[in-house]
Amino acid sequence: MFAKLALGSRLPSTIRRSNVYPAFIRAYSQSKFPRPHGQSFVHRSELKQAKRIVVKLGSAVVTRDECGLALGRLASIVEQVAMLQNQGREMMIVTSGAVAFGKQRLRHEILLSQSVRQALHSGQNQLKEMTVPVLEARACAAAGQSGLMALYEAMFTQYSTCTAQILVTNLDFHDEQKRRNLNSTLHELLRMNIVPIINTNDAVVPPPVPNSDLQGGNVISIKDNDSLAARLSVEMKADLLIALSDVEGLYDRPPGTDDAKLIDIFYPGDQQSITYGTKSRVGIGGMEAKVKAALWALQGGTSVVIANGTHPKVTGHVITDIVDGKKVGTFFSEVKPAGPTVEQQTEMARHAGRTLASLDPEKRGEIICHLADMLTEKKEEILSANRRDMELATTSGRLSQPMIDRLSLSTSKLNSLAIGLRQLAVSSQDSVGRVLRRTRVANNLELEQITVPIGVLLVIFESRPDCLPQVSALAIASGNALLLKGGKEASHTNKILHQLTQEALSIHGVADAVQLVSTREEVEDLCRLDKLIDLIIPRGSSELVRSIQRAAKGIPVLGHSEGVCHVYIDNDASIDKAIEIVRDSKCDYPAACNAMETLLIHKDLLRTPMFDQMIDMLRTQHVKIHAGPRFASYLTFSPSEVKSLRTEYGDLECCIEVVDSMSDAVDHIHKYGSSHTDVIVTENEETAEQFLQQVDSACVFWNTSTRFADGYRFGLGAEVGISTARIHARGPVGLEGLLTTKWVLRGEGHTVADFSEQGSMKYLHENIPVPQGNFSARSKSHQQE
Repeated sequence: MFAKLALGSRLPSTIRRSNVYPAFIRAYSQSKFPRPHGQSFVHRSELKQAKRIVVKLGSAVVTRDECGLALGRLASIVEQVAMLQNQGREMMIVTSGAVAFGKQRLRHEILLSQSVRQALHSGQNQLKEMTVPVLEARACAAAGQSGLMALYEAMFTQYSTCTAQILVTNLDFHDEQKRRNLNSTLHELLRMNIVPIINTNDAVVPPPVPNSDLQGGNVISIKDNDSLAARLSVEMKADLLIALSDVEGLYDRPPGTDDAKLIDIFYPGDQQSITYGTKSRVGIGGMEAKVKAALWALQGGTSVVIANGTHPKVTGHVITDIVDGKKVGTFFSEVKPAGPTVEQQTEMARHAGRTLASLDPEKRGEIICHLADMLTEKKEEILSANRRDMELATTSGRLSQPMIDRLSLSTSKLNSLAIGLRQLAVSSQDSVGRVLRRTRVANNLELEQITVPIGVLLVIFESRPDCLPQVSALAIASGNALLLKGGKEASHTNKILHQLTQEALSIHGVADAVQLVSTREEVEDLCRLDKLIDLIIPRGSSELVRSIQRAAKGIPVLGHSEGVCHVYIDNDASIDKAIEIVRDSKCDYPAACNAMETLLIHKDLLRTPMFDQMIDMLRTQHVKIHAGPRFASYLTFSPSEVKSLRTEYGDLECCIEVVDSMSDAVDHIHKYGSSHTDVIVTENEETAEQFLQQVDSACVFWNTSTRFADGYRFGLGAEVGISTARIHARGPVGLEGLLTTKWVLRGEGHTVADFSEQGSMKYLHENIPVPQGNFSARSKSHQQE
């Protein structure tokens, strides 16, 4: 596949095979990767600029079961290297495997030889048990190197990529003439678009020079392929060294031990925080050697990533993922950011969130009210920051008009926000710790089901900065920790709103419970924090929601992918009601997810005064009309026919389609809708009730605008979004949707054996009255009793 898509494949095959197009490749790569060498990259996202890349393959990556080669893994690695090479990058490989390949080959030869000799001297039926002598590593390397290189050459040929073998020892780096010769050879190979494959010459390699290993400067003893890759990277001024091993990256303690944590970014000077484990069972190096080599390369201006090259689910894209800047393995950086990492922010939020959940409801309400007060008191500062974002968004031209509308704040929006927050503060007084059910399981054995926070929420939102105080207030009311990731288009507004939120939280010492991710973390990377985050709530475009749902493996996602909302005008509808409902549903705020996108009209209303007035109103409001297939068939000159009946326009556009009946409208909604909000306009109560019962959407309305689908308008005070899921929260998600439950059992030494056939007790399962007040208050009274 890559051979068809690669840059080189667009050239004549004779030119491609002969590799005589270095000038073209060089010009292309210089225009695409115009970065001078000298300083390592500061952030992962910059790795996309890497032009010259060294890929180091450890023994555990190349070999299988300590003997023989892992052909499937090698094939995936070759495919990725070839793809990057054909993008115009300069790829080099430092590989292990010669010893393992040679060991496999020599074992086979020895066993075959022993078998033949015994057959000649003892007869076929008198073979003694054959033993394989201990094989010397240098001999294995000599026997295996040619076969390993032949395998690489055959694999790279599949992608029209030429390779060359280079074997080196310490002398090739420490002897000045040899070093210059090696450097010249490698540069010439890269100039000709050839992938050099480098290995230590293990057949003749001397032992490492003592006391000269990794001392800085140009002194580095080539004792394994980690040190070789580091020395080669610096010598060739490589932008990036990717060291593949059999672990995910660098851990703060040996992987597999309790509480071992993968280090996302490692900085010089952090060595003291690491406890190293044993060396690889198949290699001669270890993680400590890898870290020392990586830091040596980093000092020389080459960025380094240590990652897993053996995991079957990621091997096929680990190299390209790293070059794409994705959070894979451990990235080595010389520049330590001033603030905490996103992992540290999440830990801080979780810790403070537990304290927040333990506060009395009145104190959580005080925090929310204080935030509401500051939204009006600090409105000039907020609006000033928002104007700055608006100016940048307008001049850049990257945002659509609906996105700019969502970005804009006003005094009235801030006032509405403040009112909603105060409403939430009052309604949330009995949220965390509320008893939902109380049962007497047996005498003196009581069971309660109570509401508790979910844990750590990650809310990812685009454009709309008013989302930040809304979601923060809901997290505070429900006792949840919160991690916020806003779009860069609203960075100035989000920053000041977050500062005000933390100021409000600080009145009760829990400022860290709400964190704003201001680092350059990709959304996909955040979705991988499954051990730190309990629920992801995306608020934004359908593309954003779908991408998060794909990326969030292991973390539940609450949200809706699209807001394809319908208004069905029944043949028994009131003209005045229908026109006003459609006007409000489409034109009040067309960028909202609860705006009408499709207008369904009963066929009997075509060519009636109601239909004419409806079209006139839409045209007056500058709504662009698209015709559904059936509606278009009725017209001689119709508007542009709709491309899809599942379109969310998010602007002053809508689709009009004709249906035969209410039942047909329901069928259309189920087929093309997104289960968000759907409306019937009719004066026939029986028809309306059937519609309300049959439409399976999160919100179903009769004779009202779709725009009522909103947490504030429902009396929830605020919402984190609208969910179209069919489990847990559905519709506008407010406070209740951010709570889960736990079961509390109070006994007096009861055991399950007491309730067996031979036991002395029997289950009662009697419902008992639910007490008033929250869980913490009841716990105190229970202890007093």
